[in-house]
Amino acid sequence: MEMTTTKRQQDHQVETMTTKKIDEEDEEVDDDGRAKRRGTVWTAASHIITAVIGSGVLSLAWAIAQLGWVVGPTVMLLFAAVIYFTSNLLADCYRTGDPATGRRNYTYMDAVKANLGGAKVKVCGCIQYLNLLGVAIGYTIAASISMMAIQRSNCFHARGEQDPCHASSNVYMIMFGIVQVFFSQIPDFDQVWWLSILAAVMSFTYSAVGLALGAAQVAQNRTFAGSAMGVAVGFVTKTGDVVTPAQKVWRNLQALGDIAFAYSYSIILIEIQDTLRSPPAEARTMRKATGISVVVTSVFYLLCGCMGYAAFGDDAPGNLLTGFGFYKPYWLLDVANMAIVVHLVGAYQVYCQPLFAFVERRAERRWPNGLPGGDYDLGWIKVSVFRLAWRTCFVAVTTVVAMLLPFFNDVVGILGALGFWPLTVYFPVEMYIAHRRIRRWTTTWVGLQALSLACLLVSLAAAVGSIAGVLLDLKSYRPFRSTY
Repeated sequence: MEMTTTKRQQDHQVETMTTKKIDEEDEEVDDDGRAKRRGTVWTAASHIITAVIGSGVLSLAWAIAQLGWVVGPTVMLLFAAVIYFTSNLLADCYRTGDPATGRRNYTYMDAVKANLGGAKVKVCGCIQYLNLLGVAIGYTIAASISMMAIQRSNCFHARGEQDPCHASSNVYMIMFGIVQVFFSQIPDFDQVWWLSILAAVMSFTYSAVGLALGAAQVAQNRTFAGSAMGVAVGFVTKTGDVVTPAQKVWRNLQALGDIAFAYSYSIILIEIQDTLRSPPAEARTMRKATGISVVVTSVFYLLCGCMGYAAFGDDAPGNLLTGFGFYKPYWLLDVANMAIVVHLVGAYQVYCQPLFAFVERRAERRWPNGLPGGDYDLGWIKVSVFRLAWRTCFVAVTTVVAMLLPFFNDVVGILGALGFWPLTVYFPVEMYIAHRRIRRWTTTWVGLQALSLACLLVSLAAAVGSIAGVLLDLKSYRPFRSTY
């Protein structure tokens, strides 16, 4: 009798321990069997801010100078409203079916496939990943310009502001590329949260420096520079060029592209949303993160852009901290430009991790028994030969292309124009219509299509202006010999 009781107690203990172990295992995975997601509204907001408050903020003073005090800030607020609205549409498409328990779409392309399907999936993939490649190139250019600015700032301090202090960007692009080779070995998006938070802090740092220097310049001038309509026809730039009617048009259109690029992050929104824990539903958390991020970035953009224009008027440089509207205090400029470089290291990873994941998923399907080269456990890190090789090649390609096309403002404008309409407006609108089964010619359908058409026209105009700017720069361009 005692033996039977003891056996029952042992069986009960084993059953309890087994149940507890199963529960613990269940707690470590999500409803799709993948590792438990830990993201919160604040990590999502930091990812967005890292992606949004990038080098684009530094070109906003120039953009407002082209558009003027009336149109410039108005366009910025309109872009902010469009981004917030379409991001919420896109967030609703993360799950197919029930917003809390439906099947997850892990990437932007997955969401397009689930809601639209057909040829649109391939078109979306081409645009999205080419845009991510373009962002990597643009950030490499921007980082090299900031590193050159540190060198030139110290040169001006030592030799005086009249010395040209020329510097080449090639060495700095290679240095940035080497750093990215190492950071690109971070396995996936979920593991770059710490780098994203650091980058977000850096973005606030250099934006605050630009804002403070602009305010100091306005105080010194004792007036707000600029005009209601921006740079006028006949204006003579610092380089001695006269703004013609055609150039006025191109400049205005390029400014639209710059502002569009400054707000673009929809291409990685689904990937960011896939890092969020639930409950609550991921779409609900993402809407909060989007609201926080758009408000914060809009305030910073308006302050930095408007203060830069108020300080320099129509002479506002294309890059507020590297165009040398400011020369002093040189140490503060060095701090701000180093913050830009650190931020761009993180932003590069935030944008490229979805592209890395896409290629590696395709490779895993191609080689289901293991990727070529295998994995090596070095004790403190596990190295995949395939990941090391392909990601290193990717960084090398973006670095070489950046050395070939060192036109910061024009590249920024083209990226903004090409990515804004299809990825930020068209696909989110079409997916939302399909997801919610909105019927044609209803008020909601007409309103969404009108928004999409208006944004298409803006994108086309911005693309034309930016391409015209590149063609103008190519007249004095020599490959691999970019100096400032």
